Amino acid sequence: MLRKEFRIILISLLVSFLLTVAKFTAYFLTHSVAILSDALESIINVVAGAFACYSIYLTGKPRDANHPYGHGKVEFFSIGAEGAMIFIAGCLILFKAVQYFIGTYQLEDVTRGIWLIGATTLVNLLLGQYLVREGRKLPSITITGNGQHIMTDVYSSLGLVVALIVIHYTGWTWLDPVVSVAMGILILRKGYQLLRRSISGLMDETDMQVIDQVINILNQHRRPTWIDVHNMRVQQYGNNYHIDCHITLPYYLELSQAHDELKAVEKLVNQGFANSEVEFFIHADPCLPVCCHYCQLMECPVRKEKFSGKITWTRENVLPNRKHG
Repeated sequence: MLRKEFRIILISLLVSFLLTVAKFTAYFLTHSVAILSDALESIINVVAGAFACYSIYLTGKPRDANHPYGHGKVEFFSIGAEGAMIFIAGCLILFKAVQYFIGTYQLEDVTRGIWLIGATTLVNLLLGQYLVREGRKLPSITITGNGQHIMTDVYSSLGLVVALIVIHYTGWTWLDPVVSVAMGILILRKGYQLLRRSISGLMDETDMQVIDQVINILNQHRRPTWIDVHNMRVQQYGNNYHIDCHITLPYYLELSQAHDELKAVEKLVNQGFANSEVEFFIHADPCLPVCCHYCQLMECPVRKEKFSGKITWTRENVLPNRKHG
């Protein structure tokens, strides 16, 4: 899997470099500040691709004494660095656009600029869709994030092509810096989103989609001996997850029986996360009389209360650190 990730990101890096050369060629032909904005963003694609290569290399390294959870967290540094560079590029684009508003300049050879930017947009569209699709299959937040960034580049380039066509037929050169400002704002927004994603990952912010996926798996394969699940916490390390939780089991189970129940939970969730490895740290809680009314173990020899109804596991009762009763 690591070799495939590395191959995918190398393709992205090479294509992004060639497209950057093409966009700067278009800028030198036309002297369009909007095309310059597009070219500056493409430089970020190249640098981000290089970061992603190093990130995937580190992620593939085995765990060691200093990194007991592996090196997967580096992916969040990678998308954070990419987000920061995109944000800086957006600021530079806005600064350059303001300069063009104040000064005077002449656009040249707009037709060739349209064809060049149009061709790079088509190639970027194919590359972005490929990266997003493959990143979700693996899954890899580095590859997916890179693909989403390139798709943003595609949308801004499409707007640029339309603007260049309008300028070519109307002569409205003032539209060039206006489009550049719009692109700069779009790029700033994307940079903020990547920075937000990076910070949330580094701060171990709860991913509710992962929580919901785990809960759904446990609900579908629930055993009567699993009386409740609570105090669930999820941390992501690259493609892998570390999950802590408490499971309430009948207090009279032998140690080997309790161990088998916990291993069954781990096996089920790993099967549900086919492209990732899920490591569980499960704390087994003994049941209490208060648990009897929702315990589904009908042949329990020590039941104190009648069964009153099943409690479906949800975020509301799985995340807090308390038994459901």
